Amino acid sequence: MKIIICEKLPRITKNKKQLEKLLNVKITNRGKEVSIEGKPEDEYVAEKVIDALNFGFPFSNAILIKEQDCTFEILNIKDYTKRKDFQRIRARIIGTKGKTLKTLYDLTKCNFELKDNYIGIIGEPEYIENAQDAIISIIKGSKQSNVYNFLEKHQVKEPVDLGLKQ
Repeated sequence: MKIIICEKLPRITKNKKQLEKLLNVKITNRGKEVSIEGKPEDEYVAEKVIDALNFGFPFSNAILIKEQDCTFEILNIKDYTKRKDFQRIRARIIGTKGKTLKTLYDLTKCNFELKDNYIGIIGEPEYIENAQDAIISIIKGSKQSNVYNFLEKHQVKEPVDLGLKQ
């Protein structure tokens, strides 16, 4: 049984029935504590999905962790820069009217979400590394165009399906 402290409890309680059905777990909450009961592997996936919901991802993106074997990563802006103007760094990541995030989504096939000084990324394991490198480069001050060029040159080739995955 895992216990998670949630700040955005209404998001989880609203989708509780769907989460229980899709993740094969029993979800109960007491105050801001959400407890998950089920098989250990189901609990682990459920914990990641609930963390993604709590981070701010919409339900449709968070459930990708279960349905498409995606992973959920969190980057802390403070780990990659000594600058103190985090507002400006977040603005560079978002871009004008969200253009930078949209382009990063198109090039990496990963979903991004910003919360305070953290960036959440949901995507397939093959694409997550490029997405992290791109975000870190922007945080460190690289021009967006240089980051886009890097991503275009380092596109992950589609894996060959050998029929092993269900």
